[in-house]
Amino acid sequence: MTRGDGSARKTQHRRALMVLIISQLLAGVGVASGFAVGGLLAEKIAGTVTMAGFGQTASLLGAGIVAIPLARLAARRGRRWALTTGYVLAVVGAVLILLAAMTNIFPILLVGLGAFGAAQASGLQSRFAATEVVKPAFQATAMSIVLWSTTIGSVAGPNLSQLGADLGAGLGLEPLAGPYVFSLVSFALAALLIGLFLRTPAPGHLEDDAVQKPKSVGLIVALKSARRHPPTLFALMAITGSHMIMVGVMVMTPVHMAHQGLSLDMVGIVISVHILGMYAASPVMGWLTDKIGAGRVIAMGMGIFMVSMVLGATAGPDDTLMLGAALGVLGLGWSAGLIGGSALLTRSASPETRVPLQGASDAIMNIAAAVSAAVSGVVLAWGGYLALNSLAALVLVPMFILGLAALRSRRASVDRSAAPKS
Repeated sequence: MTRGDGSARKTQHRRALMVLIISQLLAGVGVASGFAVGGLLAEKIAGTVTMAGFGQTASLLGAGIVAIPLARLAARRGRRWALTTGYVLAVVGAVLILLAAMTNIFPILLVGLGAFGAAQASGLQSRFAATEVVKPAFQATAMSIVLWSTTIGSVAGPNLSQLGADLGAGLGLEPLAGPYVFSLVSFALAALLIGLFLRTPAPGHLEDDAVQKPKSVGLIVALKSARRHPPTLFALMAITGSHMIMVGVMVMTPVHMAHQGLSLDMVGIVISVHILGMYAASPVMGWLTDKIGAGRVIAMGMGIFMVSMVLGATAGPDDTLMLGAALGVLGLGWSAGLIGGSALLTRSASPETRVPLQGASDAIMNIAAAVSAAVSGVVLAWGGYLALNSLAALVLVPMFILGLAALRSRRASVDRSAAPKS
């Protein structure tokens, strides 16, 4: 490869990273606008608190269902096709949600929220796309920068709740459906940007084109391989557990606040603080992961989660300051767990299992979070916000156990390498 070819490739990679950053910003507006009011809209149409959780479950389940097909599409056709397809599906979902709000038909809302979840699947896949345009030593940093770019859009999204409600009312819609108009436009712009301008190399290959590219294996084979490799299994659990904890608490917080008589503006502020915690510090988490290791960052995230749950469990019913602090810290724990877990998965998985396991991790985390969201509605109705945070804390137990297994496996590997050969 000539110096000119290398320079051109670096330029292409920088351009691809910039496209991913801008598309994440746009998608962040769309996802956060909908998530801030999704539970409330589901409760409004269905008429029960429990259905608020199931409404958000549909979105998470949709993200989980499409994650694996999008990963397969990425392996066959490239990230551009996969990400564009995901955002187009999300546009369809936003249209169906608006239709459900006009007709007051709950099943249409569930289908729409399911398709809406494809935007989240595409956004999550973007972090893995970022690792394909940098050298291995900077993968976590690149991943975190793409996630960080979501901050602006995601923080702005919930604060558009009241404006969206006013827009919806002006258009003759249910006010809670108004923010989904912003989602529709944001996803359409993200799809156009990715489809027209994103160019990435084949997954996991930044080297010379002459290097033999490993053939990707099937999902079942990849999962069986991960089950036999403690670090990879711990990575999958860190990603899944972090997302379950975050979603289970986050999706019910607006419902909890609404029941205390707090305004949509106040709900938007608390959710914005939460999303700020999720994304604003992600470059720091990426830098730490590259410097001190993914395992340590995951462990740090588990400690941060415990702090969040204590704050949430002890917050007064209408203590917005404490709720905002709890949700902000909750987002910070998610950032550490997701970035640390994703980096560990990328580094510990073999080249042939990497892309299938990346798709599997996104599917598992969203399906598990969908279950968490569904259960959280029941738990909130039964035991309140204290019970919700207490249940979330239980998810840390399997994370801790698998973390110890991964640590023992690593130490055993080091001991074998250091042992004198006969």
